[in-house]
Amino acid sequence: MAMIKKDVSFKLLRSAVHRVNAASPSRCHQAQRATTNATTTIVSQAPQHLTAAVAGKDGDNIFNFDDTKTLFASVPTGKLLHSAATLNVAAVEPMVDLSLWVMNSKLMDVPLLKKVVMGTIKYTAYDHFVAGGDTVETGKTVRRLWNSGVRGMLDYGVEHAVDNESCDKAAQHLIKTAESTQSLPPSSVGFVAVKVTALCPVYLLKRLSDLLRWEHKNSSFKLPWKQQTLPIFSETSPFYHTLQQPAPLNGEEEDDLELAQKRLMRVCEKAFEGNVRIVIDAEDTAIQPAIDYLTYWAAIKYNESQRPMVYGTIQAFMKDAGERITMTKIAADKMNLPAGFKIVRGAYMSSERELANSLGVESPIHDTIENTHECYNRCAAFMLDQISKRPGGLILATHNLNSASLAAKKAREYAIGKDSGKLEFASLYGMADAMTFALRNAGFPVSKYLPFGPVDQIMPYLLRRAEENKGMLSSSALDRKLMMKELKRRMKAYFTEKETQYKGRANSMAN
Repeated sequence: MAMIKKDVSFKLLRSAVHRVNAASPSRCHQAQRATTNATTTIVSQAPQHLTAAVAGKDGDNIFNFDDTKTLFASVPTGKLLHSAATLNVAAVEPMVDLSLWVMNSKLMDVPLLKKVVMGTIKYTAYDHFVAGGDTVETGKTVRRLWNSGVRGMLDYGVEHAVDNESCDKAAQHLIKTAESTQSLPPSSVGFVAVKVTALCPVYLLKRLSDLLRWEHKNSSFKLPWKQQTLPIFSETSPFYHTLQQPAPLNGEEEDDLELAQKRLMRVCEKAFEGNVRIVIDAEDTAIQPAIDYLTYWAAIKYNESQRPMVYGTIQAFMKDAGERITMTKIAADKMNLPAGFKIVRGAYMSSERELANSLGVESPIHDTIENTHECYNRCAAFMLDQISKRPGGLILATHNLNSASLAAKKAREYAIGKDSGKLEFASLYGMADAMTFALRNAGFPVSKYLPFGPVDQIMPYLLRRAEENKGMLSSSALDRKLMMKELKRRMKAYFTEKETQYKGRANSMAN
């Protein structure tokens, strides 16, 4: 995780925060304040919009989980059995804790033990949560999903790069990923996921974020390298990472920024050749401003008049999420730019709270999970309303049944059809399968987020996901229950068929 390094003196930083909090805040740009005022008006209306969705009890059921035969018709019995077993093990938190401890311990320095552990993971969690080791294996997964009515979002498992050499290698892998979609069935892949941390050194993202924060709070501060973008901050965004004026980018850093933009351009353009869009993932608050800057820069450059080609990500566990998505959408509309967003809940809750607590500042994360759910639903309702009226795009990445149901009902109310290309429900590969198939059966476009890569390379990704999502893994009760129900049905059907065949043969012999 790209957070502030541990060797930073938190004592000094905390002291500086208190001094800043005691001082009068700087004036922001008038244009930014005007946008914020407009945002406040719209955000204040959002709860009523959401309340209508929650209160609507018209019997319009989105999900049908009664018929497991139809629900899991596209899943072979072997795959279903493997999935049920893996999820049942993953639901035991002590088992996940033990696995994380082993993977992070010195035991992994013992070659034989490492081989045994990695082999076990390869044929259990890896096979369940990872789409393949390379583009060929992942292509097979895409085809299998496509045949079952589900699309793929390709996510090559490479993340934080440290220098230009590693960024160049990551860019080549992402270009190859985008290129691989051209040999797959048309429309079977809707998006290629991009982590900007793989294309731009993390140290530079931190520098850019500091400069962007300082510029936002100080109208006289200019960034000569900054190109046209969309609003990145609201007045409630966290600014405590940058407590004093940062030094301007030097010549080498500006060159590195240009290289990062060129890498992102090459990945985008290769994806667009296959009519595949780009979705850029979010990270932690230390570097998110730079990621948003590059995302919106690319969106302005590539989004078509009626169709967004580059999507940004909004993390609903952030207190400023509703304001930022509204501000960005308003600014995009003024530019006649179709905006695309992926809305997620977020995956850096613990580390963000720990950092804020260590500095003695308010956490940027919602105080309760209920507040996060409410924020997610408000953002989703706002964007559904927006794309029903004008060009735009929305990916609702969720494993939450209530959020998916509310959004699906709103989409039906707004007549946002499957063929509109404006809406996609998404979930991680190997999770929330029952919800995915139910949404598919109800006529909604659905995708699976498909992380892929060699087992050694993708293990850091899996470890982070396991640690950040332990509660989510244990909440897979619906999938586990329905999978077991379907396995019992298939077993009963198998033995009934065999019994019928046996009786038929017995009757033939008797005659």
